[in-house]
Amino acid sequence: MTASLAESAGAPAPSPDTGAYLDHAATTPMTSAALAAFAEHARHTGNASSLHSAGRAARRTVEESREVVARSLGARPSEVIFTAGGTEADNLAIKGIFWGRRAQDKRRTRILVSAVEHHAVLDPAFWLAGHAGAQVVLLPVDAEGRVDVDTLRAELADHPQDTALVSVMWANNEVGTIQPVRDVVRAARPYGIPVHVDAVQAVGQLEVDFAASGADALTVSGHKLGGPAGVGALLARRDLPLDAVLHGGGQERGVRSGTLDVPAIAAFAVAVRDAVAGRAAYAARVAALRDGLIERVHDAAPDAVLCGPDPRTDPELRLPANAHFAFPGAEGDSLLYLLDSAGVQASTGSACQAGIPQPSHVLLAMGVAEDAARGALRFSLGPTSTADDVDRLIAALPQVVERAQAAGLAGTNRGARKTAEHGPANDGLVPRPSPSTHPSSPPAVHSDGSSSSATGDGLVPRPSPSARPSSSSKEHPA
Repeated sequence: MTASLAESAGAPAPSPDTGAYLDHAATTPMTSAALAAFAEHARHTGNASSLHSAGRAARRTVEESREVVARSLGARPSEVIFTAGGTEADNLAIKGIFWGRRAQDKRRTRILVSAVEHHAVLDPAFWLAGHAGAQVVLLPVDAEGRVDVDTLRAELADHPQDTALVSVMWANNEVGTIQPVRDVVRAARPYGIPVHVDAVQAVGQLEVDFAASGADALTVSGHKLGGPAGVGALLARRDLPLDAVLHGGGQERGVRSGTLDVPAIAAFAVAVRDAVAGRAAYAARVAALRDGLIERVHDAAPDAVLCGPDPRTDPELRLPANAHFAFPGAEGDSLLYLLDSAGVQASTGSACQAGIPQPSHVLLAMGVAEDAARGALRFSLGPTSTADDVDRLIAALPQVVERAQAAGLAGTNRGARKTAEHGPANDGLVPRPSPSTHPSSPPAVHSDGSSSSATGDGLVPRPSPSARPSSSSKEHPA
């Protein structure tokens, strides 16, 4: 192992003061050790596929890194497939398993995914529905965002021969809900149906062991846990039917062609190792900060509604670094920009869909009303988070919420007057469809047998009320 891979330093690298950064779920700073590993290996030339000495040195770094990632996540080195990040790993899992399983049996066209998955899982599933004859089944969730495992069991029992795969995330990127992964795996195992788990948000916050989970494939990403952006991995069992998505040089078991990014892989391995090693202490520290943040947000903005599991009563059901609120009467974008101008950086949900003024599909699937879902903000803590960051948020929040609610009320009144005077607007413009919305895409199937076309964001059909189990949430919304 190289010196940098053996170095242990999980602290984030120094960075200029950017105010209170509360968006670590979108990306978090590289650690000093990961940055040092990246810099060290960036100085060396060598393609890991080349046979000369420089190539062999690069290959050695890649294989040592593979061993580190495998050991940290409870996998075998041969099960680690390096990718360019979580999105590519999710695409490889959804498309690759679907094609691999369907090649074995043409009846296997059903893809079962929870209704609150990241778009990196949902989009490829719906792409397969539009281009490859897949049938996407959205599994409902309760009011806290947990998948209904009984519905999953019923789906599998009714369609054991037709199901290609199941995909359920380990923890939700928006509301922080931790899913019953082992129950999902136990439900699928009797039928021999593979389960993919997106663990991008879980690694470093929760104990993640690939072998112990029983999952067949698992996604992890570098920039969520102190590594560089643009690198990640799919852990996949050796006997898993998995077709290639990228074709070319045949790297990474022949399923992920492309020249390997040696510096990024080395830094990624260091970040994974340190995140896993320091997980318990880190989770306890950020959970304490998060619990204080929740209490103080309620004091500063009494109308704020906590979305997802309440960590004060069910701490084991929520990521320790996540807090997510809906602010009635306010638009999420207004809240975000007003907080940003006050030096507080947060998110309205997944950064991967930032700039799209639509309510979160996660909140809609949880049964949150569309108006309430539009006023949602996620605060996610990380290794650089301090009590001062929380203080800065709380100092700015009352005025920010007041101004955002006033703007929302004014906008509502203007819209009502315009409609009353001129009737519904019709400017002749047709909204441009989402890139993932294919004209030939069939509707998704809900677990109650009903179907619906894609709504709002063009990606996730909102489950019908009958598809969602009734559940009371202590408090209720990327």
